[in-house]
Amino acid sequence: MCNSELRSFQDKLSELESRGIRVVALSVDAPEINRRQRQKLHFTFTFLSDPKAEVIRRYDLLHAGAGPKGTDIARPAEFLIDSNGITRWLNLTGNIAVRARPEQVLEAFHEMEQGGTSTAQ
Repeated sequence: MCNSELRSFQDKLSELESRGIRVVALSVDAPEINRRQRQKLHFTFTFLSDPKAEVIRRYDLLHAGAGPKGTDIARPAEFLIDSNGITRWLNLTGNIAVRARPEQVLEAFHEMEQGGTSTAQ
């Protein structure tokens, strides 16, 4: 997980939540690592751990061997999933520097509310 990306979502959290958007971070890191990271950086949204990468694989987000010491990590991605569990928007990139920012998520959410769907890639 990229701290600058997570910080940008924390900074816009009240605006996102006021629109009904729940921010959740998912990583292959163990729960204790996520807990320490969340506390250290004062993030108030949910962090989920997927150390066996079961969910990460289901969404085809595994970046095998790309982490420290050749560990597996999740590829950068942002999703908007509706209350029925349907993915309505996603930003999937192989480039760690090109990630969706909260403003892009809010724009996609607005389009979704208007009845459209979109995918950024």
